[in-house]
Amino acid sequence: MFGLFKKKPKEKPLPKLLDLNNNPIVEGAVVKSLRYQLGECTVELEGMEYFYVSKNNGERVSYTKMVDAITENQKVILITEEDK
Repeated sequence: MFGLFKKKPKEKPLPKLLDLNNNPIVEGAVVKSLRYQLGECTVELEGMEYFYVSKNNGERVSYTKMVDAITENQKVILITEEDK
């Protein structure tokens, strides 16, 4: 009726990333990649997509390429202060 009850477009929330040990991954976290020979990476957010940026060679890989098929978690391990 006259456009009074239009649906508002919903913004998609950011994906929730978990490492293989079910630890939450946030922007700026340091992780060890288990794919693509990236080594240690930092997590960067660009727009609505996360990227893993290798500290060794600067290569960027999207979080969608790091999904483990069985657990649907990321194929990375979060590096904490205790691990250093």
